Amino acid sequence: MPLSQLTLHNFRNYPELRLNAVPGFMVFSGANGAGKTNILEAVSLLAPGRGLRRAALRDIAYQNGPGDFAVAAQLGDVHLGSGTSMEAPERRKTRINEAAVPTNDLAEWLSILWLTPAMDRLFTEGASGRRNFLDRLVTALEPSHAGNCARYEAARRERNRLLADAYPANHSWMEGLDVQLARFGSLVAEARDRMVSALNQGLQQSDSRIFATPAMQLADDELHSEHQLHQMLQRYRTADRAAGRTIRGPHRTDLIVVHSAKQQPAEKCSTGEQKALLFSIILAHADLIAERRNSRPILLLDEVAAHLDPQRRAALFDKLAERGGQVWLTGTEPELFREIPDSALHFEVADGTVRQR
Repeated sequence: MPLSQLTLHNFRNYPELRLNAVPGFMVFSGANGAGKTNILEAVSLLAPGRGLRRAALRDIAYQNGPGDFAVAAQLGDVHLGSGTSMEAPERRKTRINEAAVPTNDLAEWLSILWLTPAMDRLFTEGASGRRNFLDRLVTALEPSHAGNCARYEAARRERNRLLADAYPANHSWMEGLDVQLARFGSLVAEARDRMVSALNQGLQQSDSRIFATPAMQLADDELHSEHQLHQMLQRYRTADRAAGRTIRGPHRTDLIVVHSAKQQPAEKCSTGEQKALLFSIILAHADLIAERRNSRPILLLDEVAAHLDPQRRAALFDKLAERGGQVWLTGTEPELFREIPDSALHFEVADGTVRQR
């Protein structure tokens, strides 16, 4: 279900903003720095996680405001809201139909995917970015994944604290943490494995004439069943104590992507090919969500049109229109969106103001 309204309060360069939205395309054009990406970031905060910029909460609040911010949206008869208060600017609060809920509950209502210029570095930088990317894909399809990741990380932080202590921890205490890591770690690893398998199956059926077709796999040692993970944690406990941290587990998993036609690792492909591989993954994932959840995700595509030649740009818009769903796009020039269907809403963004064209 698409958003029908978006409201911002003290968000980035918007003291106040209210936008009515339509199914299909929402297009924002304007100069660099005008605030186009800020609108997409606001939408991304209607999902679990730190949003498309992964920014600290204090950096999101309006610079000349009191320190709080809020994002609200209407989804059919459901009202979603997330933000901070002046009393607790570092703590994110979420409400659904005016009732306070954990932020991870947002995944039960909305699936949101995004593609941003910063993601061009996904294949060339560290594994943590690829893990975060994969976990977002999983959470959009399996909302419980966000909670499992959070529980695994909480147990790992506590285990690392004990490992770094100068005195050996109580055996039963450490064993209890290993049990938690094995339980939640296996759930995290199995969900990631399901996602990669499902995406590979969908990608094999994708149209490689428009974008390159990737093949995906996980690089993870001994990350299978709960029993196997528990055994691994016990086997490497001495090495972990020497390192002062947990050196093996799902927190070390990497996502490996290969250009299928060239049999070339994504990190060795050209920048254009890497962007094409990302496009293919995002589109295949959107199709998978539509199939499994009977509702298409919201797509946030930041400055993507400028990096495509006219033929591929038109093909992308045609494919998105054919599949349906709500798509929010930004670009510096309105001409980049000439092939967008007439039903789209076009907005001009300038100095923190938004005007429908």
